[in-house]
Amino acid sequence: MSATTPSAVSANPATRTVERALGLLALVCDEGSISLSDSARSVGLAPSTALRLLRTLESQGFVRRDEDGMFHAGSRIIQLGAMALGRQELVRTAEPALRRIVDASGETSYLSIRGVGDRALYIGMVEGTHAVRHTSWVGRTIPLQGTAAGAVLLGDVPECGYMVVRSIVEPDVSAVAAPITWAGGIAGALSVVGPTYRINEERAEAFGRIVSDEARALSSQFSTPHSKST
Repeated sequence: MSATTPSAVSANPATRTVERALGLLALVCDEGSISLSDSARSVGLAPSTALRLLRTLESQGFVRRDEDGMFHAGSRIIQLGAMALGRQELVRTAEPALRRIVDASGETSYLSIRGVGDRALYIGMVEGTHAVRHTSWVGRTIPLQGTAAGAVLLGDVPECGYMVVRSIVEPDVSAVAAPITWAGGIAGALSVVGPTYRINEERAEAFGRIVSDEARALSSQFSTPHSKST
């Protein structure tokens, strides 16, 4: 039996298709936002071929196309990227920030990532210092839609840099969350969770600044030479 040579493998039409799709995916992730014509030109493909491959990637959640026709990294590749960072590594890196958030706010702080389907997953926490405080939800999931952590994981972040949501998952509980970003998109979310009677508008704003500052500091640790400022 003769051995298969690299040239024979690369000559396989299916292999070429995979190589082209991966090349487009890498380009979209590197650029952050790119048009069909620019992506086709950059990888040396006809626009029709590039569009067919990008639509396939889009159907699987690896890329998404906005209203202006620009392609971006999709939720699936962002989720895989966050997983590639390693849950344990992400928790280890974020733990000092979680502790500082608790020191500054007195409330329980959480680290979450996108879970399966339309859920967010809590993967790390530091418990608050108040007698009445939010207890550990590590390993539990919450909806992406309608929650503070879910909103920022979906990229729905107001100009202030953080999201405040009250009494959605639990009655009389408020959450303030901010995104941790990396080259591929959003790696996770930092949040403060506590009873609503302690988190009035003034405190929510103060907690928002604390959480967003820590999230930005963490984001800088995950930046790469290929990251683009927004």
